[in-house]
Order: sequence, then structure tokens, then C-alpha cells
Amino acid sequence: MTGLGAAPMERAIVWLRRDLRLHDHRPFFEATHAALQVLPIFIIDTTIVDSLPAADRRVTFIQACLDEMQEGLARHGGKLLVVRGDPTVLVPKLAAEYKVQAVFTGRDYEPATKKRDAVVDSALKRAGVRLVAVKDQVMFESREILNGSKEPYKVFTPYSRAWLKMLESKRATHLHECSANFKRLMPASAIKTKSVSFFDQKFKPQEISIAGGEKAARRSLKSFTDAIRDYGNDRNFPAVDGTSSLSPHFRFGTLSIREAVRFCYEHFSAGAKVWLTELIWRDFYQMILDQFPHVDGHAFRPEYDKIKWIGKKSDFEAWCEGRTGFPIVDAAMRQLNETGWMHNRLRMIVASFLTKDLLIDWRWGEEYFARQLLDFDLAANNGGWQWSASTGCDAQPYFRIFNPVSQSEKFDPSGDFIRRFVPELKKLDDKKIHWPHDEGLFGVGGDYPEPIVDHAVQRDRALKMYKAVK
Repeated sequence: MTGLGAAPMERAIVWLRRDLRLHDHRPFFEATHAALQVLPIFIIDTTIVDSLPAADRRVTFIQACLDEMQEGLARHGGKLLVVRGDPTVLVPKLAAEYKVQAVFTGRDYEPATKKRDAVVDSALKRAGVRLVAVKDQVMFESREILNGSKEPYKVFTPYSRAWLKMLESKRATHLHECSANFKRLMPASAIKTKSVSFFDQKFKPQEISIAGGEKAARRSLKSFTDAIRDYGNDRNFPAVDGTSSLSPHFRFGTLSIREAVRFCYEHFSAGAKVWLTELIWRDFYQMILDQFPHVDGHAFRPEYDKIKWIGKKSDFEAWCEGRTGFPIVDAAMRQLNETGWMHNRLRMIVASFLTKDLLIDWRWGEEYFARQLLDFDLAANNGGWQWSASTGCDAQPYFRIFNPVSQSEKFDPSGDFIRRFVPELKKLDDKKIHWPHDEGLFGVGGDYPEPIVDHAVQRDRALKMYKAVK
């Protein structure tokens, strides 16, 4: 609980951000046990959305979440107030307008949002209102898990062991379901401010490959029940439906991290253990971003900021468009561009290819993913890119460089994934489809491009580039 005292306050706001659900929601739980009336709000942050394109898929996902929450709150007699503007102005304004004593929200770990929240906190304090930020999007945060020197871990494996030990020490407490008392919602009739929608102005609904909303998240989790047993193997094969497809739901909080961890233990198997490890990676990268904020824009290991990236812009454009002449890379990039999602194995392959074959700065790829991914999360995206580029904490050693052809042969052995997204190669046999450039196969089925680089040559250049800063 929040420690605000036994006597309930008159009124509070729940400021929704990365937690677009009603079930197992700690800010709602805390607010509805601390206040007699609770007003849920969501702010369409113009400092962010004004720079987004009208066709941004994430907007469609978020709006679906808000619409579903609106329906759920209405069943309890309440309302979700959706407003547009700068949160540093609107949160204090709404707190004053509705005469609240506290604003509850889920804690965020990104540098920009931490700065924003500090501004909001100061403004609220001047008005005698408390900002109560609680842990909700991760299992363990900030400095909860420290090494023997009382410092944050920089290597994943010992962090993972400590994470599991911490969880086991008080599993019931850590995995406690946070059920709100929705009888304490402010009546919809008392909310006079008009709500708005993302689609009131420039944004247009888009087709999205993963549906938004808490119901969709829980359906996906339920359907993962059988697949989780073989997750440890199947997760590596992009043509196989072997992943949970829950990453956008974790990004926007339509599924509680506590529920996901409970699910792992309820359906425990070798595959569930691997999926739990992926959830721990998620906490790890959030912790790294929180404790080492310089990673936003810089290498975790400063010496790698000295790398002189010598790749060409034209090669970067070819990578973005999926026309590098390396089928698995092109199929992955086309999947991203067409659907807003990319299989995790493929994320590693294309990131290695960009940095160690094309010799292009990892930040270019990080930024492109940030624009395209439905599940874009700064901590996970940054952590993944720095891992692949060998610039981050506990990163892949710089001398380990993925061969895109052998990766293709290993993880898409029948070429089914390539055929789906690179249809000009679909008539090739299972062997030639991974490298259609021998025996005069350039242009098979149309205008498939020749390879833009020679992997063996670029590998040597990459090693020299990294050694130069070692």
C-alpha cells in the first residue's frame, strides 16, 4: 500500500500510461483503496504524438485499448477521461479542477518520462497534491536487485539468478493480484470534461497484425498454453507459430507482468522456463535503462562510441526496404514494414547484418525499429540493438558475427518464411532459396537484387573496425 494513512482521502486520479487494462492493475488497486472516488485519465501526449505519422499503427492499437477500457469502466458506472495536450500542464490542471488529493500512476524508467514526471510532481506539490508512482510494469525495478558490491548487475546470468531468488523468497507477495475496488470510481455524470480520441484529428485507423486491448492479450496468453511447452525450440523458427505474440501487450500494459509470471509457474515446463527467462531479460533492460540512462543515445561501453561506422546510406536504405539480396534479411525487413512486428530471431539477424555486414551505426537501426515496431519499447529495443552490435552490457562478443545464409538455413530450413515475404523467390527449392545467386539465378521470378555486400569481406572489415577501438 501507499502509506497515505488509514483514513481514505476524498478523491484521486489514476493517470494511465503504459498500463491500459483493468485487471491486476496496481495504480488502480492503490488508488481505489486510498480514495473514496477515483477518476481515471489518459493523456494523448502532444509532445510525442505530434511528431508521429498519421498512419502510425500504434495509435490504432492504443485507441482499441482505450475503447475497451471505456466500456469496462462504464459497466462500473465510471468513465475514462481522455484529453489531449502536454501532461506537465494537464495533470496539475485536472488535479485542481477535480479537487483531488493525489495522482496515482505506474512508474516509468525512460529518461524523458522520468524528467516529465519530475516536472509534474513539482507542480502537484505546489498545489498540495501528491504524485504516487508505483511499480507495475516490471517485477523488480531500479536497485531492488543488486550484486555483492551493492551495485546494479551488468551481466544478465547472475542478475537472472538473483531475480529468481528474490521471487522465490516471497512469491505470494511478489505475484499478488492487485484487484481494484471499482465501486469507488467517480460517477460518469460527475466528469464534465469532454473526452477526445486519437482519430479526432490527423490519425487514421490502420490494419494491425496484433489486436489491441486486454481481452486480446488474455486470449493470446490462453492460446499460448500448449505452445509454451515447446517454446524453447519453436521460438527460433519464424515460420512456426511458436511465440506468444504478447510483446505489444507488455509494451502497452494490456497484460500484467505478474499475470505472465504466474502463468509460467502454473504451466511450468522446460519451455515455460525459457519464456520466464525472456521476461527476466525484459526487467533487466528496464533496469539498465533506469540505472545507466546514457545508453539512450550512447554505447553502454563508452569505448564503442569511438567506432567509425563506414557504411553507406544507400545500403541502409536497401536494408530498410528489404532489398539487400540476402533473402532472410529481406524477408524479415518486409515482415516489419508490412506488419509492424518482427520475429525475435530475425531481429538479431538483421541487426547483426546492419552493423557487421553493412558496417552501419546501430543507432540508425534502433531508430528505424522505433518508428516501425508495434511493440517498440525503448529499453528492450536499445538493449537488443546494443547486444547485437556488441556495444552494450553483456553483449554478444564483437567477433561473433551472424552469417545470414547459415542462419537462414538453420532457422528457416524449408524456406517457408522467405517464400511468404519474398514471393519472387517462392519457386526456388529449399536449398537455393537461401542463396539464389549461384548458377545464374539473379533476378529469379522477377527483379530480386544481387547481394549488396560480400559477407566474408565485410566480416573481416568489421573485425578490424572493432579492434581499432579495443
